Amino acid sequence: METQARLKQILAAELKLPALEAPGYDDDAPLFGESLGLDSLDAVELVILIKKYFGVEIPDMEESKTAFASVNALAAYIDRRLNP
Repeated sequence: METQARLKQILAAELKLPALEAPGYDDDAPLFGESLGLDSLDAVELVILIKKYFGVEIPDMEESKTAFASVNALAAYIDRRLNP
């Protein structure tokens, strides 16, 4: 399964975000703020989920800002770490 699709399934189930799997969801929309309503506690959970399901660590806040920009950005971050 493509990283992006798998990521959306995981986040929709684990963070209870069915909007991620809805037709027409913009995968370039920000994960935080008005789009999905994620907050700083969700960021911590995201780090844990990415490690659990993909074996990828997000080591610091600077990298997380870039990685958590959108679903597409997070999928690309995961792919870069899995396939250097």
